[in-house]
Amino acid sequence: MIDLKPKEIHPVAWMVGVATLIFFATSSARHALFHSTAFDLAIFDQAIYLISQNQTPFSSLMGINILGDHAAFIFYPLALLYKIYPDVHWLLLVQAISLALGAWPSWSLARQAGLNERTSMTIAAAYLLYPAVFNVNLFDFHPEVIAVPAILAAVLAARLDKILWFCAAILLILSCKAVLSLTVLMMGIWLFLFEKTRRCGLIAIFLGAAWFLIATQTIVPYFNQGKQHAGIGRYHYLGNSVFEIGINLILKPHLVAGRLISADTLGYLTLLFLPVIWWLSPRHLSPLIAGLPMLLMNLLSDIEAQRDLIHQYSVPIFPFILIAVISTLADREKRGNYFGKNADNYLWNHRNWIPRFGKQISKSISIKFIKHTWTTPRWRWVKLWFSNLSNLLILWSLLVFVILAKYGYFWTVYLESLDNWQATRQAINLVQTKGNVLTDNSLATHLAHRSTIKLLHQVANGQSLNEFEYILLNLRHPWHDTADTAVSVAAQLQKSSLFQISYQQDDVLLFNKIIK
Repeated sequence: MIDLKPKEIHPVAWMVGVATLIFFATSSARHALFHSTAFDLAIFDQAIYLISQNQTPFSSLMGINILGDHAAFIFYPLALLYKIYPDVHWLLLVQAISLALGAWPSWSLARQAGLNERTSMTIAAAYLLYPAVFNVNLFDFHPEVIAVPAILAAVLAARLDKILWFCAAILLILSCKAVLSLTVLMMGIWLFLFEKTRRCGLIAIFLGAAWFLIATQTIVPYFNQGKQHAGIGRYHYLGNSVFEIGINLILKPHLVAGRLISADTLGYLTLLFLPVIWWLSPRHLSPLIAGLPMLLMNLLSDIEAQRDLIHQYSVPIFPFILIAVISTLADREKRGNYFGKNADNYLWNHRNWIPRFGKQISKSISIKFIKHTWTTPRWRWVKLWFSNLSNLLILWSLLVFVILAKYGYFWTVYLESLDNWQATRQAINLVQTKGNVLTDNSLATHLAHRSTIKLLHQVANGQSLNEFEYILLNLRHPWHDTADTAVSVAAQLQKSSLFQISYQQDDVLLFNKIIK
């Protein structure tokens, strides 16, 4: 007899679905409040729009073909969504789905490692509560977020010896950003040496190394007017090319020693590992080998944004931190450290987790009092709750999320421009052609579907304004780097015989070029 009852939806699927809705809603709200930025949302939005229109994806904001940026071929399949309907919210939705979807392979990896169902679901929840996942979702759109579930899926496929699935995941990772080839390369070395998955390891090593050479030495220079990637400038003290930097890292270690051994490095590592610090063991840190390239790049960069949990630069590292956590918990569970007959005394038996401030304190009356209180019946429910690994992991993840996630921006920073939000919205709606636009960093994301859109800093050196059909300025809430330029351009346009003001309200000005 055929069972027609609908199958019950797995709790992890619910988690992914709810997280997707939250991520999409929050990033869309940020965009609607004019806090998304041209660098990088408008850059990618313009390029994908142009691809969908069968045009060359030349970024007028960067002055190069988009493939000369990161050799991210993932833009071409993304452009299929724009063929349905061109809208920047596709990118925000893809990002929300990608980041939320990482919870599924996280759960699968935990189950494959031998963790029970409840602990595995907790791992998936800890992934979603990792502050960088929420924060990066808010920060515009970046194609490397698509690589996050692909990295976790690749490791799962390797452990299950699913070669085709592994290759598909690796190719998806490589299509997102050229520099991820180093992550793939090191992941191959880790799989080969520590996971003993020889075939997958060799495949990752070969594909990672090959794509790194092809992308950095052929594709990027070809589409970037013969130049190396602009990001090389962040490591100018190490050299002027990829190979020069690589050589100096080996031959001149003194150039980087001061940066690696510093308070800045300690602070960044604290941010990275704090959300899972209690569930990491030195015996199970080998997965971090795969995260070393991005970790070193972030530590050595001149750009401070690479050492926080707000920007996208730490995204390729977190999956391997989570894998290390899974390995640690699986090993300890097998050895009976977390569950068993003595679970009631879990915290007391593991009081070595609490920092020790000296032998005298550890033997003091206060410690004896705590032990006595802990063993009384009235505290039994507390003992049982804290004795459960899943409860502890969720509690700590929530605590760190509350401290480090940037949800508070929605009732502080993101509301600063509400006083002329309606005027800004109306001015944008008056830009009704695909003519060239000049505006600032926070408004460009709403006007990127055209072949030429530029920012005020691009004309700050005296460049002519005659190439633009529309110039949109928000003098009350200008982008901080170009506030003076906005005032200067507005004054120039008001005196110009080539432009007229088509809209002026609440310090929002829209100038149109006069068609003769």
